[in-house]
Amino acid sequence: MYDKHCPVKKFKEKIKYFHCPWITKGLQNACKKKNTLYKNYLKKRTKEAEIKYKKYKNKLTQIIRTCKKEYYGKLLEENKSNIKKTWGILNTILRKGNKEDSYPKYFISKSEEIDQREEIAKRFNDFFVNVGPELEKQIPDPGTFRKDVQMLIDRNPSSMFLNPVTENEILKTVRGMKGKLSTDVNGIDMALVKTVISGILKPLEYIFNLSFQTGSFPNQMKIAKVIPLYKTGNKHHFTNYRPVSMLPQLSKILEKIFITRLNSFIEKHKILDEGQYGFRSNRSTSLALMNVIENITNAIDNKKHVIGVFIDLKKAFDTINHCILIHKLDRYGIRGLVLDWIRSYLSNRKQFVKVDGACSQCLDIVCGVPQGSVLGPILFIIYINDLFQVSNKLRLVLFADDTNVFCDGDDLQQLIEIVKKEMEKLKLWFDVNKLSLNLSKTKMMLFGHHKGKNIDIDMHINGVKLERIYENKFLGVLIDDKLTWKAHISYIQAKLSRSISVLNKAKLVLDHKSLHMLYCTLVLPYFSYCVEVWGNNYKTTLHSLSILQKRAIRIIHKVSYLEHTNKLFIESKLLKFYDLVEYCTAQIIFKAKNNLLPTNIQRLFITKEEKYNFREKDTFVIHKARTNKKRFCVSICGVKLWNRTSKCLKQCPNIKEFKYRYRKMIMDKYVQIQKNTECQHL
Repeated sequence: MYDKHCPVKKFKEKIKYFHCPWITKGLQNACKKKNTLYKNYLKKRTKEAEIKYKKYKNKLTQIIRTCKKEYYGKLLEENKSNIKKTWGILNTILRKGNKEDSYPKYFISKSEEIDQREEIAKRFNDFFVNVGPELEKQIPDPGTFRKDVQMLIDRNPSSMFLNPVTENEILKTVRGMKGKLSTDVNGIDMALVKTVISGILKPLEYIFNLSFQTGSFPNQMKIAKVIPLYKTGNKHHFTNYRPVSMLPQLSKILEKIFITRLNSFIEKHKILDEGQYGFRSNRSTSLALMNVIENITNAIDNKKHVIGVFIDLKKAFDTINHCILIHKLDRYGIRGLVLDWIRSYLSNRKQFVKVDGACSQCLDIVCGVPQGSVLGPILFIIYINDLFQVSNKLRLVLFADDTNVFCDGDDLQQLIEIVKKEMEKLKLWFDVNKLSLNLSKTKMMLFGHHKGKNIDIDMHINGVKLERIYENKFLGVLIDDKLTWKAHISYIQAKLSRSISVLNKAKLVLDHKSLHMLYCTLVLPYFSYCVEVWGNNYKTTLHSLSILQKRAIRIIHKVSYLEHTNKLFIESKLLKFYDLVEYCTAQIIFKAKNNLLPTNIQRLFITKEEKYNFREKDTFVIHKARTNKKRFCVSICGVKLWNRTSKCLKQCPNIKEFKYRYRKMIMDKYVQIQKNTECQHL
């Protein structure tokens, strides 16, 4: 039907000559007129002809530059949320060649060179489809321990049911999805679906309701188109590519509608552990990091040792066993027709690989959750949820498959033995659940010990010694064993220097508005990401970041490197780095005051009303701290900040209003500083 009503028409576009995209038809005519004036000047060689030509040429050059700035400004504005496209546009502006995205002419498999595109696509598909099953074969059989591990989940007496789908729900779901142009197996993209959605609501409502009523997921929605994407290493090896799946667009809509019902059931019955932060509402990497740091600093403040183990799982999403998943879902209360629907969703899935227009045959997918799907990540965190029940001595913090465990104790040798024993339990759980634990890439760290580097820690798990490290990237933030944050600050300094260098080159082409947008895309995220956790620090440690920010602000305003920046921050409506730290920290405490945080974070904050029966429900208790590591935590420095915040800010009705008023308060402070400075110069 799609091919019938929207047929693809091929035509040859006649391009007489190349021109830049910002050169309009009117500018082309103006260029022709400029050339005519130049020829006239060459012919006559009079002063009048020369002046007329140069005046017209200069005016035209000015207009072209303005059009170019407007063109790139609009392009950057349209793609401001897509960092990859932003860098592509910048490379075009700076006349840098983009990295070669095309596949090499041949691939190597077992010393054999393959150059036929159809065969390459076939080999890629074989490799991608067999990753999960091959890993599963390597996982040892847990033997008699299987039943003990499988009984970790208490049976939920309540069952989940599916409400009917309505046209309004479908419309709202589609409108909330991004209008991407990548096409599925049917050649349909989401941008097209969003355009025609009003005309297909009736049939979609019928199909989706029929799917829920019969507990059957449509087979035509189970075929994925896979594009191999290069990672690192030798481009000629199949193993150095990862699959990017493009599922049918209508499948994504149906999955999203199902997820709203599934999430509602999960939250109502509190199925997921508080330690899981991935793919859940009101949870973020920042809160996960905050949870970890608060617990580590608590232990250090009490003169305890802390060991952290950062677990690496091989292709976790690809090795999920469908039978085990179905069993767990049933225990959690997802049974009957709903379970039939999920079983149907997982079964009989197929995929083919497309390489340079050549497609492989479809192959069956026998394990794992669908890559690139909407429902897959939620099924994964349900699958891994009972991992939290394995040990009552380890503290687990997960973000989807990013698994991290922490343990503290008074005696270091006893602590090492406890961690060894508990990690063996985790290893057994992973084996039973067919998840491949990569011990060679699993690392451990000893936190806070003043003689840490001189202590030899011998920790073997299943015969493999865990490598001890002194810094590790945790959810995008570099944590060091002393919690100084110096490694992370050095890391973002390097990233910021590159971004600021790009800004400096782009200022020759872009106007202030576009440069401001680039700052928000390329610079601000490095300053703001999890800054409430690592940004409450010594000013001497953070000073270099403040200097870099001021350099960036001067560039987007195209002023001298000696220019005072206070006025520039006012004009840009941007916060200075130290104020940004304060702004982000205050938001956490506002959420705590209004019970908007997960329970394990919420309990860090106690109001004076709760503890002392004072009538101060807007003021929190400041906990005592022995070390500066603890004093710099949000639970202490954030509370101090909150307690001195004005009452009108504390009583904001919602987070949106609070952010607006808090930012305004800071900007008003900048304005007052500027007025005082100007008065001193009078």
